[in-house]
Amino acid sequence: MQSFAPSATRGYLVPVPRPSVPSSNGVLDPGQSQGNDVASFTANKSLYESSLRNLPGCQARASSTTRTANMAIIHCQSDRHKSEPHTYDRPRHKAAIALGSNVGDRINHIEQALSEMKKRGLQVLQTSPLYETEPMYYQDQGAFLNGVCQVGTNLGPIELLDVLQEIEIGLGRRRDIPKGPRTLDLDILLFDNEHVSHERLEVPHKLMMEREFVLRPLTDILGVETLPPSYPPCAGAEHSIREFLDPVVDTRNPMRAVTVLSNRMPLLKTADPTRETKVMAILNVTPDSFSDGGADFTTDREAIQRRARDLIQAGATILDIGGQSTRPRAELLTSSEELGRVLPVVEAIRTMPEARHIAISVDTFYSQVAKAAVAAGADIINDVSAGNLDPDMLSTAANLRKTIVLMHMRGTPHTMTKLTNYPKGVVRGVVDELSERVRAAEAAGIPRWRIVLDPGIGFAKTQAQNLELLAKQGELRATKHSALAGLPWLVGTSRKGFIGKITDVEEPKDRKWGTAAAVTASIAGGADIVRVHDVAEMVQVAKMADAIYRRKLGCV
Repeated sequence: MQSFAPSATRGYLVPVPRPSVPSSNGVLDPGQSQGNDVASFTANKSLYESSLRNLPGCQARASSTTRTANMAIIHCQSDRHKSEPHTYDRPRHKAAIALGSNVGDRINHIEQALSEMKKRGLQVLQTSPLYETEPMYYQDQGAFLNGVCQVGTNLGPIELLDVLQEIEIGLGRRRDIPKGPRTLDLDILLFDNEHVSHERLEVPHKLMMEREFVLRPLTDILGVETLPPSYPPCAGAEHSIREFLDPVVDTRNPMRAVTVLSNRMPLLKTADPTRETKVMAILNVTPDSFSDGGADFTTDREAIQRRARDLIQAGATILDIGGQSTRPRAELLTSSEELGRVLPVVEAIRTMPEARHIAISVDTFYSQVAKAAVAAGADIINDVSAGNLDPDMLSTAANLRKTIVLMHMRGTPHTMTKLTNYPKGVVRGVVDELSERVRAAEAAGIPRWRIVLDPGIGFAKTQAQNLELLAKQGELRATKHSALAGLPWLVGTSRKGFIGKITDVEEPKDRKWGTAAAVTASIAGGADIVRVHDVAEMVQVAKMADAIYRRKLGCV
């Protein structure tokens, strides 16, 4: 979501948009610019009016616009809006800030800190992955979550330090033990390319060169940046941040990025070779599902809970609830119709004692459905369009602070079967197009630890392309220098049409053997989550595939 800030004229400063035009894959591509002026703003006025609905005390109507330095001021016609002038246009400085927590709800502390930064006028430009690390220096404390964010600011370094320390105190930071446990730790690592030496602050941070837990996330987002030559480790020469990482890497205890699925479940570590594959159970509450013919379509609360209980007992750790069929040429429901199906199911399952330690996922491309489902207890938003079918989805997921699955698809379920031309090959096509969606998600404010990827098996893919993606999934995971690097993958092959064609099994519910082979291939290729219908059988398949392909301690 773009940052909106009140202007001096009781309006809102927003970036002037570039009109979206259809791209070759049938998806609106905002990157194909048609100009950057007020005329462009007028052409996209409805987009901004929609955004205005979320602004405090502001009617959803832009009465006039003016132009100022690549920004447009929307003049809000609300007499209730009395905010002081405050803009985020063109911050004078960029700073890198270390994020750390090892007490209580560590994820919440870090995400709340980012939220507080934004409230205080800092622009969060990008975030690194989060890493779980053992404590350094003072050992008698719990493991840390560490990351780095880059912010834009008009504050000087000491003013910025004051703001960060205020946030730390507000979120419960205490300094009882030097380098001891803390709810939150915010350190300024870099400030532009300046060397700051002050009695309260040394930038670049004087200890960061000995800390892999600082250098690794910093390298993830700013590795090519150079440090000031006057900084002592640089010895008068320019050196990139990346150059300092290798000497401090602990190969015996490698750092691993984490992904949050739910605060009810352990953190997912996609680079951990001993990790167990998560099984996501499909719970379609649709009368027209291609695979089960509406077997789970019911409004009876007890029947819903019985079905959920069976799936959990069979070994599912995630329940994926879908109210809209995404089979080719399926009838499109409105968001209110979909919500009428999904919401009672989420509510019924969330109250079950058996569901305390499982995650609930909602399979939707509607932001309003996602918002209501999360309010009812859902943990994950599973969007087959990766935010393409609802322009509010990514900003909604960011505001909800929930994990989103970004699946690769072209067009819509009605048009996707005609959009299977990948000039550079299907693997490269998926990498490039999903990378665009990841960048869009990050720009909307979704941190990397809240993103899961899905290659979209069966969506805008031919049979041969589906097979190629399964065979070459390792190449998707090996894209170290793309936006996809280090993110976990969900793969859904269960009962799909290409399996039926290959195995000559017409009835979807009878495709268990073919699905088992596809699930095994997914895990061999590195899938972190498999999405399945036949949970009991596929849990066994996943366990066996893990035993073969995941290196278990003591079983190597």
